Amino acid sequence: MADRLIYLPLGGAGEIGMNAYVYGYGSPGRERLILVDLGVSFGDMDGSPGIDLIMPDLTWLEQNRDRLEAIFITHGHEDHLGAVGHLYGRLNVPIYARQFTGALVRLKLEEQGHPASAVNITGARPEVTQVGPFTVQFVPVSHSIPESAALIIDTPAGRVLHTGDFKLDGTPVVGDAFDPILWHDIAAEGRGIKVLACDSTNIFSTHPGRSEAVLANPILEWVMAQKNLVVATTFASNIARLKTLSDAAISGGRKVCLLGRAMRKMVAVGLETGVLTDFPDTIGPEEAASLPRSQVMLLATGSQGERRAASAQLSRGRYLGLALKEGDSFLFSSKTIPGNERSVGRIMNALSELGVDVFDADDGLYHVSGHANRPDIEALHELLKPEIVIPMHGEHLHLREHVMLARGKGIAAEIATNGTMLDLTGDAPRIVDQVETGRLYLDGTVLIGAMDGVVRDRIRMALNGHALVSVIVDEDDNVLPDAWVELMGLPGRTRGGNDLGSHIEGELAEFLEGADSRVVRDDAKMDEAIRKITRQVAMEEIGKKPEVTVIISRLMGE
Repeated sequence: MADRLIYLPLGGAGEIGMNAYVYGYGSPGRERLILVDLGVSFGDMDGSPGIDLIMPDLTWLEQNRDRLEAIFITHGHEDHLGAVGHLYGRLNVPIYARQFTGALVRLKLEEQGHPASAVNITGARPEVTQVGPFTVQFVPVSHSIPESAALIIDTPAGRVLHTGDFKLDGTPVVGDAFDPILWHDIAAEGRGIKVLACDSTNIFSTHPGRSEAVLANPILEWVMAQKNLVVATTFASNIARLKTLSDAAISGGRKVCLLGRAMRKMVAVGLETGVLTDFPDTIGPEEAASLPRSQVMLLATGSQGERRAASAQLSRGRYLGLALKEGDSFLFSSKTIPGNERSVGRIMNALSELGVDVFDADDGLYHVSGHANRPDIEALHELLKPEIVIPMHGEHLHLREHVMLARGKGIAAEIATNGTMLDLTGDAPRIVDQVETGRLYLDGTVLIGAMDGVVRDRIRMALNGHALVSVIVDEDDNVLPDAWVELMGLPGRTRGGNDLGSHIEGELAEFLEGADSRVVRDDAKMDEAIRKITRQVAMEEIGKKPEVTVIISRLMGE
């Protein structure tokens, strides 16, 4: 059979976050493969209580690991590299990244006990990396983190341009500016662009994107207008924003204190790798606490409402000896990611209760997006003139809108959500397979499968409460009628004011006294009967069917 070019998203298509995209070339079922990005998304109390990180299930890739050539990381955001440390041992292939991104990947690997030597630092175009049938170049793009890159993936079937996360920004403050001449050259080379796999995040934003540089004056004016302590939060990885905020602080006669491990790490890596050359000197929390409040700006992690981050701890009263007071000012210089509104709102309200003046980015004065808006996406289509557009990095609504945009311009396009394998060899993309995809959860320090039942049981207990029932059976298989019931997460009293646990124990005692000997000798039947009675009584008395754990203790004769 003829060789083919395939595309298979394992994460990031049909959702925003957890990016992982497979490209392959070769005979069907034997293609050589590369993986672009390996990111995470974050758990929430509604759908995944207690879960720290969510990662793509790599079962299909593990089953085909002997065909995998390498992993390419486009940039340093967690949703593109956050799973590398946790999942690298399952793939064990070389990793390629630019210098700043590579430094972050190395830290991820070392944290999980993997060798940092797995990372190969690669320069930007025209430097090329040859792996199997793929020739790959990193193309600098502007985004909200330094050294972001699109990938040129040249194959025998044609050129793929994988944008990664990008925007058209000629003045990004830190990092690479968008270079239209460079992109014209890329489009004009060889046979041109066969496939454009394109960021779809802001496909519904109809105004042209704005440059990071436009924030400098509004932020400076804001800092100058504040009389007391100033605090600002943004994504720790947005080094350009940290620089803009810090420069405004220095111009306003303030010293800068970085609060939060992630923020300190990003600035340190930026300085070490040379992408950040003139970041102002910073002070520690002790010095910040000793200075007049009008002379300090705190830059804090936690712009998305993370409970353990610096912003949340400040909102609860005190952090590292620093406390906010009435008349202080707090700026959220970031967009709230959908799903985080409640967490961010809690912090804002807690700050308000302290008398702190809260400012956010809703009016656009203090934040610009790191993703291309619809006019910029259209401009890229026009610039590159691809034969095929494959939308990625977006929820289904985003992907569908992007497909309609491309088709409206006469470009072949197809929706490919996680697990959908496309054949890109012909004039139009064809769906050729559907691979089972799922999620892995980092639960504390352990990776578990989404279908393992752990989170499902946790949600059920959260919704319904839990009852532990213990019964004793003697050596003659006589069940003692005194069942013991312990309740968790349930009201202690019934509607009539009686003790719920005692009421359930009474109903169980009545059952146990008359239980058939065949049931008593069978643990499974006993478990089923006790569980059913406990849930039925609770439903009648409090309107809840709790999760029930039954412990049957059997006494042994001498």
